Amino acid sequence: MSSRLIEISEALQEAVASMEFAEPVTDVYHPLEYAKPLHDAYLETYGAKTPREVLLVGMNPGPWGMAQTGVPFGDVDFVGEWMGLEAPVGKPENEHPKRPIDGLDCPRNEVSGSRLWGWARERYGEASNFFERYFVHNYCPLLFLEESGRNRTPNKLKADERRELFEPCDEALRQLVDYFEPDYVIGVGAFATKRVKKALKSYEGEKPVIGRILHPSPASPKANRGWAEQAENELREVGVEL
Repeated sequence: MSSRLIEISEALQEAVASMEFAEPVTDVYHPLEYAKPLHDAYLETYGAKTPREVLLVGMNPGPWGMAQTGVPFGDVDFVGEWMGLEAPVGKPENEHPKRPIDGLDCPRNEVSGSRLWGWARERYGEASNFFERYFVHNYCPLLFLEESGRNRTPNKLKADERRELFEPCDEALRQLVDYFEPDYVIGVGAFATKRVKKALKSYEGEKPVIGRILHPSPASPKANRGWAEQAENELREVGVEL
């Protein structure tokens, strides 16, 4: 039941809620908190079916994606129109002036999300068809911003901060694997794949096949040369039948 997913999400948010991060991080966004209604709508609408063949795991929220919607890779157009989700979104406790949160009214699109969900729409048509086989989760639920507004990725945090943060993120991922019983857990990008391997190393259940696909970030020159085709090839190599 999707209520179990909400329990996992709430426990993860509670575990990271009071964590503090040193400079150059100046602002931390908690979309599982201020965008909880929309995040929960994602879990309730598309998370109830189990088992699920493929669990895709991203890194952490982007400022124009999950930070706006609470949905992993949550480009506003795809969340609102393709997924058909709608719910109010609040504001982070400290909102950076260069990274405002406007929910589904955000005027910008997240390229990574447009690519990932665009591929899902192109390949599977309706969102419900995609979610019959797949579910998408972000390993870390927090967005880290520097004073300039620049996004600071979790791998660049201080070592002690990473250790504290990654422990509940690992546990949430293991609980998701328990819930979905996937045949494949696929990291989207190098960081997510590394964390999947670390988290599932101590997993006591039947271990899924772990794979990796290219991250769809526009900062990746390789991803800018036909991301969807490359990602499909990588999925096939792991054993996923498209």
